[in-house]
Amino acid sequence: MEIAALDRDARKRLLQMQLAEITESLIYSRLAETIKDEVNRHIVSDIARDEERHAAILQSYTKETVKPNMLKARWYALLAKALGFTFAIKIMERGEGQARDAYKKLSETIPEVQSIMLEEEKHEEHLIGMLDEDRLKFVGSIVLGMNDALVELTGALAGLTLAFNDMKIMVLAGLVTGISAALSMAASEYLSARADNEPKALRRALYTGATYLLTVALLVLPYLLFVGSANPAVDKWIAIGIMIGIVILIVAAFNFYLSVVRDYNFKKRFLEMAAISVGVAGLSFLVSMLLSMALGI
Repeated sequence: MEIAALDRDARKRLLQMQLAEITESLIYSRLAETIKDEVNRHIVSDIARDEERHAAILQSYTKETVKPNMLKARWYALLAKALGFTFAIKIMERGEGQARDAYKKLSETIPEVQSIMLEEEKHEEHLIGMLDEDRLKFVGSIVLGMNDALVELTGALAGLTLAFNDMKIMVLAGLVTGISAALSMAASEYLSARADNEPKALRRALYTGATYLLTVALLVLPYLLFVGSANPAVDKWIAIGIMIGIVILIVAAFNFYLSVVRDYNFKKRFLEMAAISVGVAGLSFLVSMLLSMALGI
C-alpha cells in the first residue's frame, strides 16, 4: 500500500513508529558495544538487528528516511552506564509497550504493523529474559546492606534525637555506629559466602559494605547540615523529618529499580520496606523516651 492511500493520522503514526524503531536500533547497537559478556552482547545485537529490520519495513511505506533521536540514545546510554544495561533495556521496552497500544489501529490497514508488534512482544521479550547481567547477581548483597542500614540507623538516630541537643554528638554517634556496622556487615557477608563456597565472596562483601556506607551517609546528612545551628533543640526535629523523607525516597528508588530489573511488585515491596524502616524508627524513639523518663534525663 502506498502512503498516499493512507490518511494523515496513519501517516503520522507510521513515521512515529519508524523513528522509534530506528532510534531503538541505534540504542541497542551502542549498548551491545559496551557489554563485555559475549552471550549478552549477542542477545542485544540480535534485538538491534530486529529493530533495524522493522524500521526498514516501515520505510517501505513512508518512503522517507528518518534520523534516530540522538538525545534519547544518549539518555539510555547514560542509564545503562549508571544502572546497568538490563535496567535501561527494560525501561525502554516499557515505553514500547505504551507505544504499541497507540499503533493498533494501523494493523487494520497495514498487516505488517501487526506482525512487527507481535514479534516485539514475543521474540524480544524472550531475548530480554535471557539477559544475565553480572551486577544483578549481587542484588541480594545490596538489599542486605541497605536494609540493615535503614533499619538500624533510623532507629539509632531517632533515639539520639531525643537524647541529645548537640548536632555534633548526633553526627559523630551516627557515623561511628554506621561505619562500625558497615564493616561488621561486610565481614559477616564475606564469611557467610565463604562458608557456602561462593567464589565471589569478597565482591559480595564489598557490595554489602559499600551500600551500607552510602545509606549511612545519606541518613546522617540532615544532621550534618544543622551542625552549628543556633537553635538545635528545634532543628533536630527538622533533621529527623528530613531523614525520614530520605528513607522513604531511598526505599522508593530501590524498589522501583527492582520492579524493573526483576519484575517485582513495586507497591507491595515499597510499602513493606517503608513500614519496617519507619516503624523501627518510631519504636526506637519510644524506647528512648521511656528510658529517658526512667533515668530522669
